[in-house]
Amino acid sequence: MRFIHLADVHLGAKPDQRYSWSTGRDQEIWETFRQVIEQAGRRQADLLLIAGDLFHGQPLLRELKEVNYLFSTIQDTEVVLIAGNHDYLRKNSAYCDFVWNKNVHFLKKTSMQRVELSRIHTYVYGFSYDCQQITEERYAKAIPGQEEGFHILLAHGGDGQHIPIQYGALAQAGFSYVALGHIHQPQILSRTQKTAMAYSGSLEPIEKHEEGKHGYIWGEWKDQSLKLELVAAARRAYETLTFPIQPNMGQYEIENGLQELIEKSGEENMYHLSLEGEKELGQRIDKKRLYALGRVVDVWDRTHAAYDLQELRRRYEGTLIGEYIRHFQGHPLSATEQKALDYGLQALLETKE
Repeated sequence: MRFIHLADVHLGAKPDQRYSWSTGRDQEIWETFRQVIEQAGRRQADLLLIAGDLFHGQPLLRELKEVNYLFSTIQDTEVVLIAGNHDYLRKNSAYCDFVWNKNVHFLKKTSMQRVELSRIHTYVYGFSYDCQQITEERYAKAIPGQEEGFHILLAHGGDGQHIPIQYGALAQAGFSYVALGHIHQPQILSRTQKTAMAYSGSLEPIEKHEEGKHGYIWGEWKDQSLKLELVAAARRAYETLTFPIQPNMGQYEIENGLQELIEKSGEENMYHLSLEGEKELGQRIDKKRLYALGRVVDVWDRTHAAYDLQELRRRYEGTLIGEYIRHFQGHPLSATEQKALDYGLQALLETKE
């Protein structure tokens, strides 16, 4: 039995709206989802699992129709999905009365239910959110049936406001596979030859802290053995690029160096730029210009000024500058204290001049 585990697709989300280059990212999420459906058909997946938050908010009827059409193109694939905390079943939700294709099974009850997929000898358990926050541990008593076959728990949560989960206990509950959603970083929490529990992560990165590989989990159950693979599917990624600064570098040299680094790493991605090393005392790096180099979401100036602190203290002994330096010496400096020392020295020296 071959399956795809998806979660947190967030159709309708518009990441990075504050940036001009974000135009079209909402449509890219739809397109990535469409391509995963195509891959399900091409790879002859028997089952597609969606562990909540298929939509970023309450789905519109036309959006459900679009998704249902895509599911209709993989008639040989059983689709099982639940609603998460973003697309929860509120009163009058378009979810409630929507008629899905025959191969689609929406677990819309708010208490545990089970669907039997006899053709592939599989049972899928789960329930949908009916509000944005659920603080009870609703999976604590979840157990599979005793029938022979592959038993899957489809679950959404994992923090204090969205169904806390005792992972150790859930791993021992007896399910063949626990397909988790809500946490956007993909991770396999437990795995043996016959059982596993994993977060597939979000299909595309939605928030700027969601660095690393994103996509879906491909699973195969054969001869009483379970194999899992994280398949990269996202069009873009958030990455941190570290650039070393030297005291003799000016603004143009820094910009050119960062531009080359971005081009080498992939201009399609979104970047946190981390400037590290030493710069001249009094040098100010224009971060606004660095944001214009590409899809830049953050610029972190982690540099410190290059100077000989002992020499400055000796030179200005008995002055306000010397006393200022003495205040910071004698213990390791935090990043904040280092910045305070740099800015303070700069201001005092400029005043003296």
